[in-house]
Amino acid sequence: MGSNKLEVSVEVLPYLRVYKDGTIERIAGTEVSPADLDPQTGVVSKDIVIIPETGVSARLYRPNLTSEHKKLPLVVYFHGGAFCISSASDPYYHNSLNILVSKADIVVLSVDYRRSPEHPLPAAYEDSWAALEWVASHSGGGGGSEAWLKDSVDFGRVFLAGDSAGANISHHMAIRAGSTRIDGLKIHGIVMIHPYFWGEEPIGSEVMDPIRKAMVDCWWQFVCPSEKGSDDPLMNPFVDGAPSLSGLACDRVIVCVAEKDILRDRGRLYYEKLAKSGWPGTVEVMETEGEDHVFHIFNPNCEKALNMMKCLASFINQE
Repeated sequence: MGSNKLEVSVEVLPYLRVYKDGTIERIAGTEVSPADLDPQTGVVSKDIVIIPETGVSARLYRPNLTSEHKKLPLVVYFHGGAFCISSASDPYYHNSLNILVSKADIVVLSVDYRRSPEHPLPAAYEDSWAALEWVASHSGGGGGSEAWLKDSVDFGRVFLAGDSAGANISHHMAIRAGSTRIDGLKIHGIVMIHPYFWGEEPIGSEVMDPIRKAMVDCWWQFVCPSEKGSDDPLMNPFVDGAPSLSGLACDRVIVCVAEKDILRDRGRLYYEKLAKSGWPGTVEVMETEGEDHVFHIFNPNCEKALNMMKCLASFINQE
């Protein structure tokens, strides 16, 4: 008798498996938390479709008690997950962003971009750009219809933010905005948390950790198969052919890294390269000792995560 067990075609640990019949099994990032009033933080959220043509949605957050006359900074957030797992409704992101909104007194739009492998890159980048254009449609009496944006957002204080793959997206959105203007949208700053940048040649701690180096190589080759491998400019912003960091369309950047994160040295390199690029803005780096990749997502109420949120709130609200 034949076996009904599906044969695995590709395994991308610890994220997903692709079977030979085309079935995709996500191992992580599949849980969903509903949008609602969060009693712990007093933050309210709702889900909206923002790009009907592609079905791209977002989760919108704001403080529950907001004066109609008070305009708040807007953070457009891009979640992590190696471009292939998680979502804007993931409980980890939902809980973390509730805390950020309450600490910083801001509005957040968390973009639910399409994921690989069903929607290979550059779909995530195109969805994220379309989301920024949608946000801009609400500025200056534009045709946007979302009341939370029109009534509560100061469009002169818009920030891009993201962790891991989302931080990568934030970089590319700011680079694109430097050459393709979005009318009505001024990107004031970028919050980059444990950014997902990489490269073929190992640097720093990667040299001593070939197992994790190979694992990250595998992730990128899965979501963006290319003869350039991890030196594709989408993943390595420092290679020949990548747009100059000096074209970043914002005034301030904060790069957060974690001591035990395999991506730490790439984040520090981004900070160093940006500072020397001729870009006219200001960049700072914040390192959290003793922690690993996106620790604040998995444990948002720990002391170090709350401290990081306070620092990010200060960065966003800095005059």
